[in-house]
Amino acid sequence: MDEQGFAMWAVEHTDDLLFEDLSARIHPADRDRVRAAFNATRGVEGAYEIDFRIMIGDEIRWISARGLGKDAGMHEGFMYGIFLDVTGRKQAEEGHELLAGEMSHRVKNLLAIAAGLTQISSRSSTTAAEMAKDLTSRLTSLGRAHDLVRPLPGHQGKAALLGDLVSILLSPYEDMGAFSGRIRVAVPRMGVGEGAATTIALVIHELATNSLKYGALSSNEGTLDISGSVEGEDVKLVWLERGGPAVEPSTANGYGSRLVERSVKGQLGGSIEYAWEPAGLIVTLMLKASKLSR
Repeated sequence: MDEQGFAMWAVEHTDDLLFEDLSARIHPADRDRVRAAFNATRGVEGAYEIDFRIMIGDEIRWISARGLGKDAGMHEGFMYGIFLDVTGRKQAEEGHELLAGEMSHRVKNLLAIAAGLTQISSRSSTTAAEMAKDLTSRLTSLGRAHDLVRPLPGHQGKAALLGDLVSILLSPYEDMGAFSGRIRVAVPRMGVGEGAATTIALVIHELATNSLKYGALSSNEGTLDISGSVEGEDVKLVWLERGGPAVEPSTANGYGSRLVERSVKGQLGGSIEYAWEPAGLIVTLMLKASKLSR
């Protein structure tokens, strides 16, 4: 090999380099495949090419070996070929595959969510117009949550801030004139991952919809406070309504509420409890902090 070849493989310069010297550098998962390929090169008609990984300490490099088989590349008893460092190309390919897989996963999730919301809206609506309005509202709520998900500084990963997420999900109700200033959010500063953001969006939307129909947001004097605290490995969120009409437990026990309960338990590892007090509804959410970042 030339000087660049020795540097690429990180082996000592010698005139008696053997395949075994190089083989020790080949990634264990590729070693048998590469050995079989090189043994078969003399039976290959024309050009051959094989890509494999080598290990230099903790670093993994991708090498592309290319040459001519069936003795076509032999000259005075030597076979000639080239080694190319294709690590950058392989990393780019892996990145593209990861992105394609992630996009496929997200699309499937969005389709599943859309199907579920369509079923919910169809069960709770009596007319096509009412269903369309309700479904559009739910999808818009999820869209706002999706737009908010972004990388946070300090390598905190892809997330939204919990307070920003809750505030923006409730912003349509805050914009409704009479409700201006009557919705207050005070929660711990922490990141929320994309999966958790979707679930929280469903929960907030369902609670806000019920409040607008039956609770504090249905009254001109109604107020809504969302507060939070960290309790060990859990995050506690309290949804407190005041100034609205008395709410019966059966009023907020529809299909959407049952979906919320399953989502909180299954996806956020938590629980949700309702307390219908004379002064207004209190909803207590206990969520696993470790699952909020996912």
